[in-house]
Amino acid sequence: MAKPVVAIVGRPNVGKSTLFNKLIGTRLSIVDDTPGVTRDRIYGDCEWLNRKFLLIDTGGIEPYSDDIILSQMRTQAQTAIDTADVIVFVCDIKSGIVASDEEVAEMLQKSNKPIVLCVNKCDSVGAPEPEFYEFYNLGLGDPIAVSAVHGHGTGDLLDEVMRYFPEAAEEEQDDDEVISVAIIGKPNVGKSSLVNKISGTDRAIVSDIAGTTRDTTDTYIENSFGKFNFIDTAGLRRKSRVNDDIEKYSIIRARMAVERANVCVIMIDATEGFTEQDSKVAGIAMEQGKACIIAVNKWDAVEKDSNTMKEFREKLAVDFSFISYAPILFISAKTGQRLDRLYEMITTVHSQNSLRISTGKLNEVLATATARVQPPTDKGRRLKIYYMTQASTRPPTFVFFVNRADLFHFSYQRYLENQLRDIFGLEGTPVRFIIRERGEGKK
Repeated sequence: MAKPVVAIVGRPNVGKSTLFNKLIGTRLSIVDDTPGVTRDRIYGDCEWLNRKFLLIDTGGIEPYSDDIILSQMRTQAQTAIDTADVIVFVCDIKSGIVASDEEVAEMLQKSNKPIVLCVNKCDSVGAPEPEFYEFYNLGLGDPIAVSAVHGHGTGDLLDEVMRYFPEAAEEEQDDDEVISVAIIGKPNVGKSSLVNKISGTDRAIVSDIAGTTRDTTDTYIENSFGKFNFIDTAGLRRKSRVNDDIEKYSIIRARMAVERANVCVIMIDATEGFTEQDSKVAGIAMEQGKACIIAVNKWDAVEKDSNTMKEFREKLAVDFSFISYAPILFISAKTGQRLDRLYEMITTVHSQNSLRISTGKLNEVLATATARVQPPTDKGRRLKIYYMTQASTRPPTFVFFVNRADLFHFSYQRYLENQLRDIFGLEGTPVRFIIRERGEGKK
């Protein structure tokens, strides 16, 4: 059976993200004193008393706000409420009950979902402050005193939440078939629009304001091409342009998204072309050994002739020469152009990134390659490659055992890499070489 889903909701700045981070045990959601910092729904795995469930953090609900971002945050929160099995409604004891709390409470009661009332910022140990008891007036049952910062009361809160879970059955096994895909790129290239198009819902907030997505958000998709978890990330900016803590958190979050992804879709804007920032974004994925696809978005907005795509592709091949293994795809997140091809590419590069090659086959290729082009020499000494083997996957990593590591020049390594790619494909994935001199201790 699917894991239960718990949504944390409430008006802005009552400590929802702090509580979320405390419960899942990591700083997955951005925490800041600026109201409205958490804009999209954030998912995290949580476990209590050997029961696993999915926890959703949401942007604050402002019932009557006309602000575009706040109104979309309200829509996102409503979607989380509709998805959840149990709702944790967070209030702030420091400010007491305000009009927004009463409006949110009324909204939640109409959902007909189980509601657990959490009164946050009860930081003192022992009996709660007298102000705590006014929260009974919301008509949502017994409130639970919690300090999200210190962790007080979180056990009682989770105990109450679990009361509403369906009967436990065998937990679903982790699905190794799900491919995690991080969508990365500079701000406003259409990452969230792509997520919304492939999911068929307004999953992430989309606006013309660059940097609208500050957190990473997950979207699970299952279709004829396979099972996918798309991770939408905040746009990566140059560090010199990161002027506040929120943007710094977003960069960290995007890097974390790349870390937990199997495949990175590097999105660039066709109307702007390649920029230095695009190379920095791609560099993050390359450094972490991820399978990569370069997706040129907004292709529908480019004036074209018969040679436009060929010329654009040739230029990108030069610009992205350091990840020349990454296939290039021209798409439109707005119209859905070539999204089926994107799914196909994702499954292909993922399988190539996970490819394991037998030692016998590797050494057959090595023998042919070294016979065709002799290994380099230096001052009468020639490089001898005794044999090679594959040490790991994701990315494919090969160990060469040689007589002298200093003779194994970069140019010859590149030659052997090209031979491996010609024979085995390895499309969309970096490969790593480890050089060992004979007699070195094995690691």
